[in-house]
Amino acid sequence: MTIGIGRYSFEGPLDDTSDLRNESGVYAILGRRTIHQLWTPVDIGESEDVKKRVENHERKYCWKSVGYPYQSYAAYYCNSDDRTIIETELRNRYNPPCGDR
Repeated sequence: MTIGIGRYSFEGPLDDTSDLRNESGVYAILGRRTIHQLWTPVDIGESEDVKKRVENHERKYCWKSVGYPYQSYAAYYCNSDDRTIIETELRNRYNPPCGDR
């Protein structure tokens, strides 16, 4: 299953972090208020190890506090050069509520 975020096709939405891979890439934390709404990016980041980063993230408190009872994960696996460019592009486009840098 894939979900379009910006011009990228991410794997997801995924219900559990166990479905993420220990690979380099960009991750998105997604939220929605009802099952009938479209997913909204809550946080977007990049990591050498997407699964480990999401599972141990210091901003988990923020993801839960923004008012989306339904949350999911998505990942776009890519090399380290591409992931920082993609993260910046998507953060600028969506301005997610969590993860100010």
